[in-house]
Amino acid sequence: MTPPPALRVFAIGLRTRFRGITVREGVLLRGDAGWGEWSPFLEYDDATSRPWLACAREAADEGWPEPLRDHVPVNVTVPATDPGRAHAIVAAGGCRTAKVKVAERGQSLADDIARVEAVRDALGPDGLIRVDANGAWDVDEAVRAIAALDRAAGGLEYVEQPVETVEDLAVVRRRVDVPIAADESIRRAEDPYRVRDLEAADIAVLKVQPLGGVRACLRIAEDIGLPVVVSSAIESSVGIAAGVALAAALPELHHACGLATVQMLTDDVVAEPMLPVGGMLAVARPDVDEAALARLTPDADRVDHWRARLASVGQDRAL
Repeated sequence: MTPPPALRVFAIGLRTRFRGITVREGVLLRGDAGWGEWSPFLEYDDATSRPWLACAREAADEGWPEPLRDHVPVNVTVPATDPGRAHAIVAAGGCRTAKVKVAERGQSLADDIARVEAVRDALGPDGLIRVDANGAWDVDEAVRAIAALDRAAGGLEYVEQPVETVEDLAVVRRRVDVPIAADESIRRAEDPYRVRDLEAADIAVLKVQPLGGVRACLRIAEDIGLPVVVSSAIESSVGIAAGVALAAALPELHHACGLATVQMLTDDVVAEPMLPVGGMLAVARPDVDEAALARLTPDADRVDHWRARLASVGQDRAL
């Protein structure tokens, strides 16, 4: 029997617009250890996309370290949607922790407060709420917004990336009582350890593709010395499995991880998607489904685009 091609391009619809896109595209690469996902966002240049490819190669060619746990707790992700939709997403998610997107362009703090209040209602008093501003506020805006959202939530678990720079992150951390998590300040920084050196965060958010793979993230986690939350880049189940492998290999895991994002997709490339049960994801490596890949392969122009992009990054290896 002829083996399946070692490179497959996919395009999967999103249930809600996220980061300005409605379709998630990427490439699956097959190696001796299995399949890996390479899905840098379309606007990323070659240098930014290269660690994402290292992650895919690690998954395909090496596999991952042995897990220390067989299940990983996860949060439900709530996009910057209306309160009714936010309530429904949380109620259907089965998770006891919710990550709520805030500070969306074109929306107000009042919109964010209403969304957080709806999430609290859906979770009940015992669930945990964290918010993510993606660096959209300045320092004073962040201080005001964090106080208001903390009240609306009845207490926030933490605020993720309230401001853009590491220096501002350190200032905000000293002006608020809510713990601060660093995401972009780690994965987009030339020096991810500056967050540690400036004591700018209480929690490190690590995303396995942007940081170059499971082993690279484990090294960063050890060096930074902060509690870690593993989060996704809205991958298919093949990419999510790498994030789960990282969370499963961490020596300690104090917080639910942002890996329950397959439910944001309208389809998947595997037969059994990585979906949470009781707020947990099982540590597994799902099987790629050829029938799913066939229906999710985009038109020839998009396939050519991704092949050219892979070649441009410089590590194509003639696939």
